[in-house]
Amino acid sequence: MQLATIDVIVVAAYFICIFGLAQYVSRDRVGAGPKNTTDYFLASKSLPWWAVGASLIAANISAEQIVGMSGSGYAIGLAIASYEWMAALTLLIVGKFFLPIFLKNQIYTMPQFLERRYGPSVRTLMALFWLALYIFVNLTSIIWLGSIAVTKVAGINQDLALVLLGTFALLYQIRGGLKAVALTDIVQVTLLVLGGLIIAALTLGKLGEGAGLIAGFHRLTAAIPDHFHMILKRSDPHYMDLPGLSVLIGGMWIANLSYWGFNQYIIQRALAAKSIGEAQKGIIFAAFLKLLMPLVIVLPGIAAVVLTPGLAKPDEAYPTMMRLLPSGLLGLVFAALIAAIVASTASKINSIATIFTLDLYAKRRGGVDRGEEQERHLVFVGRAAAVVAILLAIVTARPLVGSSEQAFQFIQEFTGFFTPGITVIFLLGLFWKRANEAGALTAAAASVILSWAFKALLPTLPFMNRMGLVFLIALGLAVIVSLITRPRGATDTIDTKSVSYATEPSFNVGAIGVLLILVALYGTWW
Repeated sequence: MQLATIDVIVVAAYFICIFGLAQYVSRDRVGAGPKNTTDYFLASKSLPWWAVGASLIAANISAEQIVGMSGSGYAIGLAIASYEWMAALTLLIVGKFFLPIFLKNQIYTMPQFLERRYGPSVRTLMALFWLALYIFVNLTSIIWLGSIAVTKVAGINQDLALVLLGTFALLYQIRGGLKAVALTDIVQVTLLVLGGLIIAALTLGKLGEGAGLIAGFHRLTAAIPDHFHMILKRSDPHYMDLPGLSVLIGGMWIANLSYWGFNQYIIQRALAAKSIGEAQKGIIFAAFLKLLMPLVIVLPGIAAVVLTPGLAKPDEAYPTMMRLLPSGLLGLVFAALIAAIVASTASKINSIATIFTLDLYAKRRGGVDRGEEQERHLVFVGRAAAVVAILLAIVTARPLVGSSEQAFQFIQEFTGFFTPGITVIFLLGLFWKRANEAGALTAAAASVILSWAFKALLPTLPFMNRMGLVFLIALGLAVIVSLITRPRGATDTIDTKSVSYATEPSFNVGAIGVLLILVALYGTWW
């Protein structure tokens, strides 16, 4: 694939505009940058609903998800869309039940919540875990797989693409922190959705052979009806990936609750909202965008089955569909792909800096009452942590992620070893006051040990079902250990009694809309 001059101009314009916009929104009212940790790590707690919603999606969607889910659409079909559609339902739960507790208690980071609820040991342990996971697993995979996508389209050296993507993501947000990321994400998401819709429209138009998009969609569903089932039967060759009803009532909930509710680089956007009402509106906005994502990401992969059958690898589906684009539009869609990579990378960098600075560095210096000079110092530490994080990711990406073609799938499963325990710890922390530090640590240890044991002893058990089983056992163990050990009592400073779970009419109407759309989608494509 070759980029024409007009394509290069479009991509260059994207880089210039997004960098300039990030620097502009990073200013405060007197033209300077962030002065304290609230400014830098939580955007002065001033994000409007549209920035919260757009930033949630921009942090979530990256090149590996665009290319990977499109490839899964090619191999499996529409069933892979459950990851997007069930996430929309999960977001409603996060907005209704989790956010009120976090915002009422003025939580900045997830490790901070764990310390106030369980104790300092859990905070330090989880902060170190998340830093290692974010840098050496998530950040490396985003920039590595992103560099592969850029190399396939632009034809530049992959190591150069790796360095350029990481460096640009660092530079455009390093001055303004979360504000620079969140307030530019509306542009990033607009590009992402627009680029995906253009490819979807062109593929359906080609399938319609001049009769229109609807005719193209009808031809697609008639040609490969086996690719349009949401709930896979046990006899399906991809049942191990999406084990039937487990996507609705099983292990997918464990992964979704952990990711959308307790993941720092996701929930940080909602914690930075100007009010609980704005945060919840942003959640609804993100939920509707998740409903749209399969049209943007999965449909082009399914269309590739008919338009370009026999691809060597499913992950070639999205880049192959990009070849349908004329010059100019190719540059726009390529810019959208880069936007997805850069937005996710910048979000991850900012959250790494947040956890390191507030949960490790500031804690060791002691105290929460910090003067102006200390606050500025912590902002500097955050920027330095961001630089170190991306340098580590660039250096280690090839040996850690590039050593295996199945690296990303392994990373997802590796993360799943910890997910059940994390979900148990937070759910008990939010909704059961008797849970204590001993129970939390038991859940964390049980999650890892049981996941490894079941993987070895029950290799035919689908990954998603394994997560659900480990969650139930870890939950039971955490409850038992908490009951037979001393409660934390007065040192638990998380207030849940005075929390109001009432939501504004806009949230309620939006939530009903999301539920009705989900019922219609699953009812149609069951």
